[in-house]
Amino acid sequence: MPLLRLLPRTLVDSTFLRVYVLLAIALALALGLSLSAISLVDKVRREQYHERLAEVPMTLFAQRLVAMPEARRADWLESRGDRLAADLTLHESRDYPMGYFERLRLSEGHTLVGRTLDGNWELHRRLPGEDWLLRAELGDVSEAQLRELVRVSGEWLQTLSPSARQRWLERLSNPAVPLALGDGPPEETSGTVSGSDVVSRSHPAEGALSLYWPFSHGLVSGAVPEAEWLTVGPLQPYQPPPVPVLSLVVVMVFGILSVVVYLIVRGVESRMTRLEQAATRIAGGRLDTRVKVQSGDFLGRLGMAFNGMAAQVQSLLRAQQDMTRAVSHELRTPVARIRFAVQMVEDMTDDPAVRHQLRGVDGDIAELDALIDEILTYARLDTNAANGGGLETESMEGRVLSERVIASVSDLHGHLDIVLVAGPEVECTAEPRYLQRALQNLVTNACRHAVSRVRVSVEGEPGLVRFDVEDDGPGVPERSRHEIFKPFARLDDSRDRRSGGYGLGLSIVHRVMVWHGGSVMVDTSPALGGARFTLLLPRRDTAPVRGA
Repeated sequence: MPLLRLLPRTLVDSTFLRVYVLLAIALALALGLSLSAISLVDKVRREQYHERLAEVPMTLFAQRLVAMPEARRADWLESRGDRLAADLTLHESRDYPMGYFERLRLSEGHTLVGRTLDGNWELHRRLPGEDWLLRAELGDVSEAQLRELVRVSGEWLQTLSPSARQRWLERLSNPAVPLALGDGPPEETSGTVSGSDVVSRSHPAEGALSLYWPFSHGLVSGAVPEAEWLTVGPLQPYQPPPVPVLSLVVVMVFGILSVVVYLIVRGVESRMTRLEQAATRIAGGRLDTRVKVQSGDFLGRLGMAFNGMAAQVQSLLRAQQDMTRAVSHELRTPVARIRFAVQMVEDMTDDPAVRHQLRGVDGDIAELDALIDEILTYARLDTNAANGGGLETESMEGRVLSERVIASVSDLHGHLDIVLVAGPEVECTAEPRYLQRALQNLVTNACRHAVSRVRVSVEGEPGLVRFDVEDDGPGVPERSRHEIFKPFARLDDSRDRRSGGYGLGLSIVHRVMVWHGGSVMVDTSPALGGARFTLLLPRRDTAPVRGA
């Protein structure tokens, strides 16, 4: 962020101090924005109020000027200017110095209100249908000027027909200058009513003023006429923005502030989330995971320490796995020599007792060879997971894979009834060799503990494929269901190796499923009463289905 380069080094390196500084800046900006917004709203409302006040007299003057010959206009403006204590002049609009937007507003029939360098009010209005611009300059408006404006307005309206008069009253009336015709002034008026007097009435509570002018001129002093009166007002002073408007501005500004604060906090939270995701991936065995470090602040240093820890753990595990593979490979040579020597001794003797012992030794050698094979397989899976090795997955038929596994173990367990539950074809995506190894380990484990029956089923569920392997053996105690997936774990250490295995088969199953992004679990078989091992394999889009 460019803003961060302007901060002292201590702020750049401190995540939380930087957040506090950014929050303080955001609050200051919100306060400034609030004051600016309120000032802008007040300015717009004040300009609108002044334009509405000026609209009535400037419109009347423009209409009077349009209706009279050009030769009389200068004298009329001078006489009205003297009566109003104002400077009224006409100018050609095309030569008058003003901006584009001011000309546009004048052409649309608006009255412009501004201030001169001397602080006087300056009003402009274009004459309807002409290229002349009416300009009025006056100081602060007094009550005498208001009375004169009402008298001038009344004199012009009196020249109109009743229908035209009503139309103009409706056109000129606005919230700042209400205009209406009434039967007479209220009793609470100041001054004496005469034939041409403008009667005023103040409203102290509101600070407003109402003005009345009689249309009839044959009035007796003090009498209440039975004629129409022009009512102007009440003329209200300018009111600051009401509370609802200010509240709306504050709510909008603090809404923007909340978004800014969210973005600031979200930046910290997203970096913490990336750390959490990396830790979760490493906990799942993906030791190649690293955190992208983008700064040298607290979270950046934490990310660097995290990466160093992950690299160290990966290095130690890789060294351990390399040693395990090396030892396992080296064991194959002496095992092969021992087997060769046993076979030579067996060929050299016909003694039944010796041959029986040699067959026992040969069986032990076969078990040792199988153990080495499982250790190598487990180490290979560990290495792939630790180094982030990719899977070469293919689409295959789950039932075809299950039938192949059952066929491979049926001959070794002829006393058992091993069946594949009927069902529809289920497509799955995996590394064929390792998925078959995982399923074969489960079926072999079930055959080792089953009494008479082993059942395999394949089902397709939303987002995953489920393989179930059930047996009618003693089952797995609930307290041990998490332990059996650890390397070299056994439920009963007293059992011999032929029934208990080596303790790596289920660990290999767990590794294969984790590598595929799936899981393995064990519970009680509802159908056979023994153990039920379940493989949950996520579905993936990949190559077309092949037989196995």
